[in-house]
Amino acid sequence: MTTRLEGLDLARALALCAMVLVNVHLAMGAPQGQPGWLAALFSALEGRSAATFVMLAGIGLGLGTRRMIWGEAAAHTARRGLFLLGLGLLNVLLFPADILHYYGVYFLLAALCLRLPSSLLVMLAMGLADLFVTLIFLFDYQAGWRWADLSYPEFWQPVGFARNLLFNGWYPVVPWFAFLLAGLWLSRQPLGERRTQWRMVLGGSLAALLAKGSSQTLSALFPAWASLFALAPLPPLPLYLLFAGGAACALIGLCLLLMGSAWRPPALALLLPMGRQSLTLYMAHILLGMGALEALGGLQGKAPWQGLLAALLYLLAAALFARQWERRFGRGPLEWLMRRLCDRRTASPLPHRRED
Repeated sequence: MTTRLEGLDLARALALCAMVLVNVHLAMGAPQGQPGWLAALFSALEGRSAATFVMLAGIGLGLGTRRMIWGEAAAHTARRGLFLLGLGLLNVLLFPADILHYYGVYFLLAALCLRLPSSLLVMLAMGLADLFVTLIFLFDYQAGWRWADLSYPEFWQPVGFARNLLFNGWYPVVPWFAFLLAGLWLSRQPLGERRTQWRMVLGGSLAALLAKGSSQTLSALFPAWASLFALAPLPPLPLYLLFAGGAACALIGLCLLLMGSAWRPPALALLLPMGRQSLTLYMAHILLGMGALEALGGLQGKAPWQGLLAALLYLLAAALFARQWERRFGRGPLEWLMRRLCDRRTASPLPHRRED
């Protein structure tokens, strides 16, 4: 019997909170003249929270399938990938910056990578970063985008869909799949050991600092090429991958340390159910949170602090809901549905009711 690594639940909850903040800010627009601290906050979160989510997905896949034979593990992962792909494509109709349909394709590709040697996982991740740079020079990264409103009119056309999915969408397979490969690699490490957790914190922090310093130095030395050394998530260039990946690794390691220590901040207990129901709460913040804002006319022309307040209120409600739902039923609604449809051998017919 294995012990659940609650630090992963905490990291997933924190990444969810950050994604909600970024998505609400994005949906409400980013008006000029917003307070400097608020602009800095959203800039720090943008792209980093999603990278953490994808890395955690890789860790979860590695841990969840390690006792399965390859064929069973690949089928299990592919079924979940198809579920997330379908759910994400439906979500795109409401929220164009959806990440779930990209997730679905990551999972389908991951089904082929579950048993690859660790060294090959690292080589593939680095190869994706290099491939993206090559594609930047071969193709027009701006193609398909309407930057004025961050829309992608060609998304539902075959060529536009493929281009968005693989190259220039919000979270394109090349190179974002590298984060999931990194998570698979991490899943093979002894994550329950404090030595490994400290290595993640220190190694991830050093990687992020190296990326930051390299970006500043190279941009100063080669100003004509400064755009290639940027840390922004669009486009996701190699230094961004190193920065976001390092920050994600450090955050996950820190969460593992916190939840494995004798002293745990009591407030963190409220976040753990959110991490275990992140799929449900991600969809809910779009369907319910943004849906309510749109119905109230709150998605345009509002001050940035109003968007921040709306996101924080949603997160508070989500934390309370997740805690009560977990006490009564266990798994979140969408988490249960995914297991019901994709893990047919082990899924139960109804959500479990917890006994106090």
